[in-house]
Amino acid sequence: MTLVADDISDRAAIEDETTHAETPVRAPASRHRHRLVASAATIIVLLALWTAASAFGLVSALFLPSPIAVAKAFWNVATTGFVDATLLQHLVASLGRVFAALFASIIVAVPIGFAIGLSPIGRGIFDPIIEFLRPLPPLAYLPLVIIWFGIGEASKIIVIALAMLAPIVISTAAGVAGTSRDRINAARSLGASRLQVLGHVVLPSAIGDILTGIRIALGAGWTTLVAAELVAASRGVGFMIQSAAQFLVTDVVLLGIVVIAAVAFALEAVIRILQRFFVPWLGKT
Repeated sequence: MTLVADDISDRAAIEDETTHAETPVRAPASRHRHRLVASAATIIVLLALWTAASAFGLVSALFLPSPIAVAKAFWNVATTGFVDATLLQHLVASLGRVFAALFASIIVAVPIGFAIGLSPIGRGIFDPIIEFLRPLPPLAYLPLVIIWFGIGEASKIIVIALAMLAPIVISTAAGVAGTSRDRINAARSLGASRLQVLGHVVLPSAIGDILTGIRIALGAGWTTLVAAELVAASRGVGFMIQSAAQFLVTDVVLLGIVVIAAVAFALEAVIRILQRFFVPWLGKT
């Protein structure tokens, strides 16, 4: 009887271990499905409420056009254009400004983040500047940028780049400072130079945080876009929204908002894919 009881106990323990081993594999997929269902349900409910408010006249069409009106505006702007440019031309102009600003921000912010994360002197030099810029809204320094750099494309790109700078610097500095000292010491013990330690140990450890900073910076850049395109722009999604608002073309305003949100969502998805490719271990340890 003791042997039988022990055998049953051993089988139960094995089954329990197997169940616990399978749970972490199944749980993420299940949570992902639940999140997608919840997101889809939220979007459907919001669209239904929007449609009902328009259909029953709860809100004037001047202030809240129906989804069908916005869809028609999308077709008209995409085919015939609005303020002398099609939707694609407006979008290309805005993307060009955002990506130019992002490139400039990365070139400047990553070295500054390394300086802050590696050196107390670097932190002392750059930290006050970053903490000064971080809480400033773009509209606060937009007039100064116009005075210094004029009303051309340079001023628009600089305003967006300044909005993107702080998130990348802070995330890079956090990633660099969080690099394992054991890895650094192991690389040095094997004869690695300081430059090799930075390139083969610190940078791979910080790349996940750098990409996270870029994700945050892209959001800040898109929110700054409308303000930047107030400055003598002739094309751009932000310019299109401002022009439509002046003439109370609310369906085009909503169209521009939806386009900005959709592009920002797509860029967020691209950065997440890059994170999974370059740092597949992120969030799994």
